[in-house]
Amino acid sequence: MTDTNCPCCSGEIYDACCGPVLAGDKPAATATRLMRSRYTAFAVGDRDHLVRSWHPQMRPKKLTLDPDQEWILLDVLGSSKGSMFDTEGTVEFRAHYRLDGRRDVLQENSSFVRYEGRWVYWGPLVS
Repeated sequence: MTDTNCPCCSGEIYDACCGPVLAGDKPAATATRLMRSRYTAFAVGDRDHLVRSWHPQMRPKKLTLDPDQEWILLDVLGSSKGSMFDTEGTVEFRAHYRLDGRRDVLQENSSFVRYEGRWVYWGPLVS
């Protein structure tokens, strides 16, 4: 995947975008970067990154990815806090996918926190 566009739709090459985060070589600097890397992990089937980037208190005991689900587009709608200097943040997004020949979308306003010095996914904000 070295010279292909990153699945997170940032416009960057995978190896300069989410690749190092998924490989564990570089932590996500912001909550938005972590959210993009988690979308990419779904797109490429990297279960380990998803588990590793989920807060231990909120992480499911079992995580199974559907190999037939094709993630096709990510729209980041907005964020609050979540910078290199924050301890918490939110990111709202739409993740478009195809499953069983039908297109659908997952929209979520996600909560992220710093845990042991790095950004992790806490879960969806409930309104």
